[in-house]
Amino acid sequence: MSGPGLAEVSSAAVGESTTEPRTESRNTVARLAALPGVSTASVVASAADGAQVTGQVLPVLPALADLLPRRGLRRGSTVAVRGSISLLLALLAEATTNGHWAAVVGLPRLGLVAASELGVEVSRLALVPRPGADFAPVIAALLDGLDLVATASPEQARDARRLSARARHRGAVLLSFGPWPGAEVELRCLPSRWTGLDRGNGFLREREVLVDVVGRGAVARPSRAALLLPGAGGVVRRVDRTEGVAPAGVVKAG
Repeated sequence: MSGPGLAEVSSAAVGESTTEPRTESRNTVARLAALPGVSTASVVASAADGAQVTGQVLPVLPALADLLPRRGLRRGSTVAVRGSISLLLALLAEATTNGHWAAVVGLPRLGLVAASELGVEVSRLALVPRPGADFAPVIAALLDGLDLVATASPEQARDARRLSARARHRGAVLLSFGPWPGAEVELRCLPSRWTGLDRGNGFLREREVLVDVVGRGAVARPSRAALLLPGAGGVVRRVDRTEGVAPAGVVKAG
């Protein structure tokens, strides 16, 4: 896959309002298919069938591997992240660095600088900040052509079920920022604290968080892990202990 840097689809391109929704949805899919790195549905479907047979898993940062079944993002799965956009971005980092394409839908305040600092290869990241009324068709089109799609929670539970089924069929990974009905794994980031300020002076250096992991199947038993998100130099890493994180209120960040 090749193309110019960061690809962004504006709200005008996806048609926030229209008197002919079906026609506009088809036009939306056509525009998304033209994005650099977006393959046709038939090509992706063929590749996805092979990926499902081999149980292909997309890589994540070493610090996050133990949070997930098979130590990565299984193709066809849905993972929900709650409480931290930084954790969502960190899940995209290793895969995009290793050549996989990702998209973020419905999160207009996403910080690309923060994404880059957490290790996301933004030249392989497509943005659809405001999909409007075409929320579900846009995500479905991206699941047809990309490896990972991160999105805000849907308003309708039926949309969530259909999109999760689409991800399973296409062999893509669906990441939700917020609750998602039927997600295989849910990562809940608890209140955190920053370090680095000394009597009101200095720079914020590290943020220590607790992440609760709940889900179905291999993660039916809840677990908890402590992370530095970010740690020194922007690197995400595990913390040996799982206690001692201060209540929220020192410095709040997503």
